[in-house]
Amino acid sequence: MFSRVISCAVDGVDGHIIEVEVDMNQGLPAFDIVGLPDSAVKESKERVKAAIKNCGFAIPPRHITVNLAPADIRKKGSIYDLPIAVGILTCMDVLKKPRVNDIADMMIAGELSLDGSIRPVEGALPMVCAALDAHVNKCVLPMENCGEALLAEGMEVYGAESLKRLIGDINGGALKRASGEAFQPQDGEEGEDYPDFADVRGQGSVKRAVEIAAAGGHNTLIIGPPGSGKTMIAKRLPGILPDLTFEERMSVTKIYSVAGLLKSKGSIIKKRPFRAPHHTTSYASLVGGGHVPSPGEISLAHNGVLFLDELPEFQASVLETLRQPMEEYEITVSRANATAVFPADFMLVAAMNPCRCGYYGDRQKCTCSQAEISKYLGRISGPFLDRIDIQVESAKIRYSELKAARGEETSACIKERVTAARDIQARRYRDEGVKLNARLSVKQINQYCPLGEAEHQLLENIDFIGVSARGHHKILKVARTIADLDKSERITVAHLAEAIQYRGLDRKFWN
Repeated sequence: MFSRVISCAVDGVDGHIIEVEVDMNQGLPAFDIVGLPDSAVKESKERVKAAIKNCGFAIPPRHITVNLAPADIRKKGSIYDLPIAVGILTCMDVLKKPRVNDIADMMIAGELSLDGSIRPVEGALPMVCAALDAHVNKCVLPMENCGEALLAEGMEVYGAESLKRLIGDINGGALKRASGEAFQPQDGEEGEDYPDFADVRGQGSVKRAVEIAAAGGHNTLIIGPPGSGKTMIAKRLPGILPDLTFEERMSVTKIYSVAGLLKSKGSIIKKRPFRAPHHTTSYASLVGGGHVPSPGEISLAHNGVLFLDELPEFQASVLETLRQPMEEYEITVSRANATAVFPADFMLVAAMNPCRCGYYGDRQKCTCSQAEISKYLGRISGPFLDRIDIQVESAKIRYSELKAARGEETSACIKERVTAARDIQARRYRDEGVKLNARLSVKQINQYCPLGEAEHQLLENIDFIGVSARGHHKILKVARTIADLDKSERITVAHLAEAIQYRGLDRKFWN
């Protein structure tokens, strides 16, 4: 007897259709799974046998071969338990012939417990999207995954709680389609709103720099003494970014689905991610990895903000791994068992003290020697620093600023300006494949950042600060963003001068 069931594999954040072929023939009793399975897939045979037995059916003493095709794609995880069980039951004639055709064009995935109950799986959303791309518009998934699957428009989703009940529903022609109303996320599952910029007193220059960074998607470094508001400002940055589009929401939700971090299986990520890993994090948890590659913090920050507090305290090897994704907006994780590509289009915001004690420049408080200061700052390499678009210093806050009664700008007011600037960029680059000034290529910089004679003269006069070719390009990108905030068609000397001032801190501290 032979049967075929459609399932899916997840590679990175993308899905691939997998055909689960089951052959049951005479011969010595055996149960083999082929098609490049990992250990979890090989263990499926024990779960499947126990689940079928505990549902009241006996597998005959036959030679069973399960092939997961195509065989050149590595199969991992427990998602093939349910399709393997359905294939075996089809070969055993437990599933009635007329009803087998009802599930022939369905994508099936799920993990089986030994008692036959069906457990949820990770990566349901990428699997459903891959099925739709392959013109498979029906699927059977664990009940907990139905809400997640319903996010993919055009998919008919059927939930399954146990293998025994699924068999009865198939044979009775009573498969129940999942309803979106039953899987709405509860209030509060998105978490609290981002804190408001109105809480930040003073630090006008830092808030201006963060607004520019948000408008153009620029990487930012904030340097200042302890308690000057660096972390406070960084945590408020996501609140001034424009709302996620539907495509961006789906992209972020796919990543969280693969990572198993969706708070509710029926929810879509609606707010821009804000990830703040501790400085003791390993490079594998930051960029992704493990025995089976999984998304790291930079991928979980996709379309959002990655905040690195106490930047010099991170291991040098960890920071250096960020250089490639900061330029290419994706990360390729290669391991002996698999290679995966994860999206990593994030805004980097880093904060640090100017020295180990934090009070560099204050002769009354700073206890660091020049050698200690150089060693501390030397943990940030030149190539990494060169990829930071905006560098800004946060000064010590005076009490007069803290007690000021005047109202500070709210996040909503800043967000309006940021959104307007991003709308200008979206219209300008609608045919270029980019949306933000920070993502411009060299060719696009030459096209969209033209300068007059006065602006060229200004750039020629900044060679004394030692700006690299990449640094010049980043100055032009930041100047383009400042001009967009001013709703100016061209970059003026004023815009360029402000952009240049955001490249001066490396000379002040690192030289």
